[in-house]
Amino acid sequence: MNLQPLVVPAENPALILDDLERAISGECALLPLPSTDHARARVLRASQRAGEHIENTALVMATSGSTGEPKGAMLSPANLVSSADATHKFLGGAGQWLLALPGHHIAGIQVLIRSLIAGVEPLCLDLRTGFHISAFAQAARELKATDDRVYTSLVPNQLVKAMDTLEGIEALRLFDAILVGGAAVGPDTLRAARELDINVVTTYGSSETSGGCVYNGKPIPGAQVRTDSSGRIHLGGPMVAHGYRNVPDSPAFATPGWFATSDLGTVVDGTLVVSGRLDNVIITGGLKIQPEVVENAMLAVRGVREVCVLGVPDPRLGQKIVAAYSGAVSPGEVISGLDDLQRWQLPREIKQVEALPLIGPGKVDRRKVANLFG
Repeated sequence: MNLQPLVVPAENPALILDDLERAISGECALLPLPSTDHARARVLRASQRAGEHIENTALVMATSGSTGEPKGAMLSPANLVSSADATHKFLGGAGQWLLALPGHHIAGIQVLIRSLIAGVEPLCLDLRTGFHISAFAQAARELKATDDRVYTSLVPNQLVKAMDTLEGIEALRLFDAILVGGAAVGPDTLRAARELDINVVTTYGSSETSGGCVYNGKPIPGAQVRTDSSGRIHLGGPMVAHGYRNVPDSPAFATPGWFATSDLGTVVDGTLVVSGRLDNVIITGGLKIQPEVVENAMLAVRGVREVCVLGVPDPRLGQKIVAAYSGAVSPGEVISGLDDLQRWQLPREIKQVEALPLIGPGKVDRRKVANLFG
């Protein structure tokens, strides 16, 4: 069969449910495309060779492409169905789903597939003008009225936005579980969610693993996690893609059934702790640090909502640590709250912004952040 482009309508992604059902039945292979980003859609059509032959694939799901041309993870029907089944097993059963993420990304697609597997019609938010708490709350109430289990999937900034209002908090409490992924959730946010009786389930995974496959640090049923001698995280299981459409023989899939991520971490008592990305290491004055170390310290400062830390060229240090963040506290207050960091680990330059630039749901565009510092 040939790879067919599939434009996912932002106003109602549920319109592609029939197409997805054919895909997971093995009748077609689809390349989901955004309806509101024509430039991105053109790049995906070209890079993933839409219209050309493909085998054993239901969906080609693009990566964010933040460091170059997006790669296309080839996911089989078995990959997608096993992921959906494992999610429901972890959560305690199937239920009603609210789609509050773009439908052309893997996290959004999986909300649709889980709904198909459960035999229910998902409720989808119209995100063309953004994520609005009033619409989210109304949808949550509508789902709760079914007397079924109710779930949704969010990125951290959506969760924080909802927790900023009473209406949002009341809506979040209606869900039996809220999957939150795409980026790290700050400890302050998780603590507040627990205190407010909001059941947040942190997720870790990617397009290459049919979405999240590690929930609250634990592999979902069928998934496996291990780290190699360098600390690189490897994810295995029936939900792992069989390769990239446009990167044949990628070393990331060198071991069948396993995906070698670009992340570093440790497994402690069966729980995965992600410490950072291999390609994000900052070398400043001859010393190495993962930006996530500084990011986690900044997120622990009350009032900080989002953070991006990176290294930019510096004639004396090689790289200097810089940070951009959003939140109600001043840069001086942020620095004052970083007592646990060593002096050389503190950002040399820090900028407060209204919101961090994104390249996908919850994923910060590090290139644009770097441009803030010239």
